[in-house]
Amino acid sequence: MAKQFPRLEPAHREFIQRQRVFFTASAAPTGHVNLSPKGLDALRVLGDKAVAYLDLTGSGNETAAHLLADGRLTLMFCAFEGPPMILRLYGRGRALRRGGEEYTRLLASGFGGVEPLGARQLILLDIELVQTSCGYGVPLYEYEGERPTLTKWAEAKGPEGLDAYRRQKNTRSLDGLPTGLFDEET
Repeated sequence: MAKQFPRLEPAHREFIQRQRVFFTASAAPTGHVNLSPKGLDALRVLGDKAVAYLDLTGSGNETAAHLLADGRLTLMFCAFEGPPMILRLYGRGRALRRGGEEYTRLLASGFGGVEPLGARQLILLDIELVQTSCGYGVPLYEYEGERPTLTKWAEAKGPEGLDAYRRQKNTRSLDGLPTGLFDEET
């Protein structure tokens, strides 16, 4: 049976810290629903009502567009090793732009000030509800390591190439919604 909590409990934090992948789900009031896997040690628990993850440059920027349009965001963690469990964090999110004051402060406090090449933005989730469920149907997998592909791709692009790529691919969602990625520049 699913159990609901108003905030993260210590056991939830421990579970999150053991996971090597999580999933984000977002949607605007109309259009496509987005579901994306995230890894590379990107997530930080900021407290019992907030988490953030460092979002790397990708082929689209749906989450940022959906957060501007509606704000709803769900993160899901599944135990692929050890005892079964699924943990979902429901709430309202927002994207913190690279170079902004809040981004810089969170990067320093949560990520040791280290910004990997390819960092696009930080996504902050204010948690409204935590839900756990059994996870009995989630298969067991062994962790072999992180894929180096995204890091190598970003290194090959370089800072200028990443900027050009983001401007071409990350300013509008699949449904044509703005992502706000470069709004502070105008």
